[in-house]
Amino acid sequence: MDKILVGLKRVVDYNVRVRVKSDGSGIETDGVKMSINPFDEIALEEALRIKERGEASEVIVISVGASDSQQQLRTGLAMGADRAILVESEGSVGPLGVARIFKSIIDRDGIDFVLLGKQAIDDDNSQTGQMLAAIWGRPQATFASKIDMDGEKATVTREVDAGLELLEIDLPAVITVDLRLNEARYVKLPDIMKAKKKPLESIALADLGIDSGPEIKELLFEPPAERERGVMVDDVAGLVAALKDKGLA
Repeated sequence: MDKILVGLKRVVDYNVRVRVKSDGSGIETDGVKMSINPFDEIALEEALRIKERGEASEVIVISVGASDSQQQLRTGLAMGADRAILVESEGSVGPLGVARIFKSIIDRDGIDFVLLGKQAIDDDNSQTGQMLAAIWGRPQATFASKIDMDGEKATVTREVDAGLELLEIDLPAVITVDLRLNEARYVKLPDIMKAKKKPLESIALADLGIDSGPEIKELLFEPPAERERGVMVDDVAGLVAALKDKGLA
């Protein structure tokens, strides 16, 4: 196996409390800390470990979005990726559009293996990996908690409702990863400095000639309703009475 492609999405940091814009047009991002989608970070860590074991020669990170996404790509380079690709798009690109973009890069760069996070924490779609596998015509394994490489095959352990499921798939393939797969490495300052010299290629989305328009139009964003204040009861009888008042018993 030669090249591994890893998708990195720029999202609001998981430690930040998400706020809806006053006009309901989207999520407030001005002055908000942004980071790599946590699942994507785990995918990159796994790709780097595969390369460090001598089972791949190059790790490429890719992101689709505005020029600000260079920050997350540079972090990926600091973690150890060899080069980065930014497909610049000011508008929203849905999962199918992203899958088509990744397929274009796969064909252009001769990618052998794709690792993605199982979902992004902003939209929770969990669709891009599956769509990419279908477009590419290659096997897929989702929600991976363990990956074992063996030449032209990969054995993937995934968590399902009944326990653990083992899948053996042929490469090239698409694998999406879960949180339990690994723990991403800490980026050190010398690595950040080295990352500035690594290649980061920017491509205009229009230059790829891909139909990437959003499949779903988002009309309005609303924050969840505030939770009602809890009621204290003195005993079981009071609990039953309270439940009856709410029509729950």
